[in-house]
Amino acid sequence: MELALLKEQVFRANLALVEHDLVIFTWGNVSGIDRDRGLVVIKPSGVPYDRMTAAQMVVLDLDGHVVEGALNPSSDAPTHLEIYKAFPEVGGVVHTHSTYATAWAQAECAIPVVGTTHADYFYGEVPCTRSMTCEEVAGEYERQTGLVIVEAFSGRNAMHTPAILVANHGPFSWGRTPEEAVHNSVVLEQVAKMAYVSHSLNSRMPMNDLLTEKHYNRKHGANAYYGQKITKY
Repeated sequence: MELALLKEQVFRANLALVEHDLVIFTWGNVSGIDRDRGLVVIKPSGVPYDRMTAAQMVVLDLDGHVVEGALNPSSDAPTHLEIYKAFPEVGGVVHTHSTYATAWAQAECAIPVVGTTHADYFYGEVPCTRSMTCEEVAGEYERQTGLVIVEAFSGRNAMHTPAILVANHGPFSWGRTPEEAVHNSVVLEQVAKMAYVSHSLNSRMPMNDLLTEKHYNRKHGANAYYGQKITKY
């Protein structure tokens, strides 16, 4: 992929966070990766969305070195890099402080599978990481945040549940592209909201496993039938 095209995609994906009411001020970031070159494009740190341009996107290598760009990259860049290094199918990463998903994270609670909307997108609960140690917080904090995320997915498929809550912090989501990562972030916030409301009405959760399997697999399984088949002409 042309680097200029990836910059434009990441720029547009960042603006989509505002369009979907997932961020206020500069509380969020989106990145994308060129796997062939091993380069990551990410939003610059602290730049308001209404003043941001595609040309301002910062290009990093997977070691965190700035390859291109005059501005500092997002402070969360080291977290994004650890996600890319651990999960090779990930092509885009999103971090926000969206209200309901962040509330679950601050409560240090995973989001249970309450209904079929959740199961359509996330296989099983959306996990919450463990609390970070004093040493992790005092050290390379943002990199350690990424490592804690990776640790939470030990034995799990990160593409089956493309989101996580970082305890006391907020949500991260991902996808095969920056656009898909934003889509999953939007769904995550809505699922978090519905789970919160559902729990306030009836705390008997989660949903039964059979319905969870049905809804996830009808959309993502080997015999998925949700949506339209694409015919090549």
